Amino acid sequence: MKEKITVNKQYLLPFLKEDYHVYQAKVKEIHNGLIAKTLLGSDFLGWLDLPVNPKTEEINFIKDFSKKIRKEKAYLVVIGIGGSYLGAKAAISFLAKPFSSSKVIFAGYNTKGEYLEGLCKFLQNKDFYINIISKSGTTLEPALSFRVIKNLLAKKYPDTWKERIVATTDKARGALYTESVNNGYTKLVIEDNVGGRYSVLSAVGLLAASVYGINIDKLLKGALDAYKDLLNPSLDKNDAYFYAVARYMLYKDNKVTELLINYDESLNYLSEWSKQLFCESEGKDKKGLLVGSMSYTTDLHSLGQYVQDGLRNVFETIYNVENVSTDYLISEDDKNYDKLNSLAGKHFKDITGAAMQGVINAHTEGGVPNIIINIPSKNAYCLGYLFYFLEKACAISAHLLEVNPFNQPGVESYKKEMFKLLGLLK
Repeated sequence: MKEKITVNKQYLLPFLKEDYHVYQAKVKEIHNGLIAKTLLGSDFLGWLDLPVNPKTEEINFIKDFSKKIRKEKAYLVVIGIGGSYLGAKAAISFLAKPFSSSKVIFAGYNTKGEYLEGLCKFLQNKDFYINIISKSGTTLEPALSFRVIKNLLAKKYPDTWKERIVATTDKARGALYTESVNNGYTKLVIEDNVGGRYSVLSAVGLLAASVYGINIDKLLKGALDAYKDLLNPSLDKNDAYFYAVARYMLYKDNKVTELLINYDESLNYLSEWSKQLFCESEGKDKKGLLVGSMSYTTDLHSLGQYVQDGLRNVFETIYNVENVSTDYLISEDDKNYDKLNSLAGKHFKDITGAAMQGVINAHTEGGVPNIIINIPSKNAYCLGYLFYFLEKACAISAHLLEVNPFNQPGVESYKKEMFKLLGLLK
């Protein structure tokens, strides 16, 4: 049986003040508008078809390049910010085994000189390549990091440093494109109609994922199956669309904060990717949910008090992995000082399951709606399905708010002020 992402509605429906089916006609209208490319932001719908029309030549390069790096046991330094690194980071974190080492390093997502200094010291005696990801090449954080790490690369490999750079950038213009052409860097393309936060299933996310060792064919197969499953706009058959409507209905009921919850810290960066996807897509025109994240049970011992008894303007969306591949068995202890011998013979997944159910019971009784997004397994296929599922849900959700899901005008405001202070604007 095919694995697919599903939504458990049990702990949500009692909180909805009207029948969600009243939004069916509107959702179908948005669905048809996305397909026909007639809605606000239709110039940026290239992500919709990424699973259907993969770039075979580009994917073959990614696979060959990944094999080369792994064979050389070299590091790949991925330089980017926002959607240029969060998707790949989320994928690697989601699929990595605890305490496993990674030869994929991320940089360019902050302005911390201490981090760069430490990274350069680390790389001095390591073989490494660079993947710089930027449509323009002038975004401050990655551009500065690229300048620093590129200089280190040139000193370390004076004759071959240009061959060690892969630039993922615009196909025909921009500072990074020009530099790539002049220096002969290998180029991968960010299409004009694919925005950064919707780019994880393109070369932006696939290169780093493949270098880490993720099977990108399975990742894309999951996304393709999601594409097919989500062609049906019925709210009873399309859980991504139902999730979008549920968020909108809660938002209208003044539940204006969505907390993304996981019970496995390997999903933390999936939450980070999701936060960018939804907040940057919806937070416009003084509208939109504020999306935050917590990792339970850890955060129950700090922020859990607020969720239980604080303002009733929140709801929780749980990323729930249903099947755990490995686990730990609890044994008996002769002394039983902790009084936990009654748990002997159980696995930690049993403890986690009881904790999750207990939290759901307590929080819903306390007035906090819970949406559970069930992820069958932690594998590349399910992750690809989930990425596409959430992107599609976000597009529907933003259009319910009547905002453009694919621009981010507010991001430019802080940049202008920062550039003034730095003397970059006259």
